[in-house]
Amino acid sequence: MPRRGLLDSLLSVADEGLRTLFAPSRSSRALPLPPDPPMTEPEKRHIAGLIRVDHAGEVAAQGLYRGQALLSRHDATRELLRRAAREEGDHLAWCERRLSELGARPSYLNPLWYAGSLTIGALAGALGDELSLGFVSETERQVEGHLAAHLERLPVADVRSRQILQQMKSDELAHGQAASTQGGTELPPPLPWLMRSVARIMTGTAYWI
Repeated sequence: MPRRGLLDSLLSVADEGLRTLFAPSRSSRALPLPPDPPMTEPEKRHIAGLIRVDHAGEVAAQGLYRGQALLSRHDATRELLRRAAREEGDHLAWCERRLSELGARPSYLNPLWYAGSLTIGALAGALGDELSLGFVSETERQVEGHLAAHLERLPVADVRSRQILQQMKSDELAHGQAASTQGGTELPPPLPWLMRSVARIMTGTAYWI
């Protein structure tokens, strides 16, 4: 990549990162949702903790995909990653709005999640498109399982949050399948385990902080 092109890309990533962390998120897709039923304060706090974790995961996804796109070799890979990041941006906006409805805040550690994921994404991108796309497939497989667990932990009456997470889960499945179809390779055994370990740290922390 020419020096000027790399500089422009770095400035673009920096701008997108600041917008992700500090600007109100907007979704490109409307998601009609039912009104909230009456809920107790403990239920609201529990739901907010789950959604805060999901919001932190979407912040991390923005960093991950932008880091991968920055160093991807081919335009088709770069476009797949950017398209996934745009759809993950919808998830970010939906979770942010849901937190506001619950009178809750995002994780204070979001800048850390974003910076760490951006770095991991750039490293994955530097290893080549096939491995980078395999990283997408594995990430989305783990996120899909994580969302399925959250759906089980939501109060039955909270249909509003449930519909958000179900749409997110459907999108994650599509992203993973697209990455596999485009040539993503299976990651070597230690990497999925490391990814799950890092995810456990983030989810365990973001619920509270």
